[in-house]
Formats: sequence, C-alpha cells, structure tokens
Amino acid sequence: MLDVVDRIPAGKVMSYGDVAEYLGEGGPRQVGRVMSLWGGAVPWWRVIRADGTPAAGLEAECLARWRAEGTPTRGARADMRTARWDGRG
Repeated sequence: MLDVVDRIPAGKVMSYGDVAEYLGEGGPRQVGRVMSLWGGAVPWWRVIRADGTPAAGLEAECLARWRAEGTPTRGARADMRTARWDGRG
C-alpha cells in the first residue's frame, strides 16, 4: 500500500478509498490505519478524504505541500475532478 502512495505524482491525490480500490483489498479505514502508523515515509499529503479534505490536524501542512506541488484546490480542499490520480501513467 505504501508503494502505491509513493507512486502518486506530485500535484495529484488519491482518496483512502481510491487506494483500497486500486489494491483490490481492504477499505478506506484500513488505508487510513496504515497511513497513520507508517505513512510518514511516503507523501502522505497525497492521500486524502473522498471530499478532498486532508486528514484532521494536518490541514495546514498539507495545504502548504499542495501549494508547493501545484495541486489543484478549491479553497482548503483538493479539487478531486482535476487532482485525482487514477493509478495510470
């Protein structure tokens, strides 16, 4: 799972559910659990809630990283229409 997160390109995001679907196992909560325990070694700010919001308590750092990477946003959320990565390419 962490390998998938590591492959998300700069400026793109996946929801917790997207990661689980890409892997074909588990669900958003399992992805969230793994990210909370071991996600510090990968670009954790690229894995977010399905509504485009970052994990609670990490909003400011996440937004700063999105700005630095040019991630499309709508206010304090990632613009899921344009920022979502489908795992291809």
